[in-house]
Amino acid sequence: MEHPSIVITGPTASGKGEVGFEIARQIGGEIISLDSMKVYREMDIATAKPSADRRSEVRYHLVDIVGPDVDFSIGDYLPLLEHALKDVASRGKLAVITGGTALYLKGYLDGFQAGPAADWGFRKKLLEEAKDVGPERLHERLRALDAEASRKIHPRDLRRIVRALEVVEKTGRPLSADWEWGRRPRGSSALKVFALEWDRAELHERIDRRVDLMLERGLVQESLRLRDRQPPLSRSAAQSIGYKEVCQGVLLGRSREEIALQVKTSTRQLAKRQLTWLRKLPVEWVVVRAMARASEVAKEILKRLGAG
Repeated sequence: MEHPSIVITGPTASGKGEVGFEIARQIGGEIISLDSMKVYREMDIATAKPSADRRSEVRYHLVDIVGPDVDFSIGDYLPLLEHALKDVASRGKLAVITGGTALYLKGYLDGFQAGPAADWGFRKKLLEEAKDVGPERLHERLRALDAEASRKIHPRDLRRIVRALEVVEKTGRPLSADWEWGRRPRGSSALKVFALEWDRAELHERIDRRVDLMLERGLVQESLRLRDRQPPLSRSAAQSIGYKEVCQGVLLGRSREEIALQVKTSTRQLAKRQLTWLRKLPVEWVVVRAMARASEVAKEILKRLGAG
């Protein structure tokens, strides 16, 4: 094939996992997960991991690689992605990168370089300060330390302000002296990126069905087990949609229907954020119609690649 690797992405519940599997199965490729939550062991239902049958038929990478008590970030993921791509290429296989974590995809395309590890104590201190004086005050501090970064970061973008101040604190160098983004941009020619596009109402229906199925498969039980495990979930693992809504719902005595509604709402919000990210990236959209089979969508993508 012309491209040594391709990406199948899209919002949650868009069917990208099924399409990626079909492509890999048809051409003898291997799948590399592009998912910030599938990396965690023990977290299976809400993260919609591939079934054992699929994993026995197609080789998967970057699934179940760390415990749920480990903080995992883009800085951890990208070196593993590079290694997996080389591993797949060494066997003469096509890598089918499949998942919806657009931040990781942007990092790969833009050439993200990991800065110092997160200092949660330092971040907590700044976030508490921001509650009292507002993010603009922290932005003024950043302006004095790193004028270039302050010009590129909005005065109310608290997350990025805190990170920029953290970099200065930990390295003694301004963030702008060694920007974490755009160091080694690959551009769209590095790999072909396909994103699945659904009608909004149809996507919401798919999300609703998926959440209902997760609850049937034991999402509540898995969430409560993870809530009580020791060591506890890491900050990043605890952000997984499904677990936090279930645990909060149980704590507040909500009904199963109320919990399901909250999970569906959070999932729809996630899908909206994912689409916002993807529309800023060099992707080729593939319109998917209701009732279309994953094999049919895979055939269309392979046709576009000149392999169908």
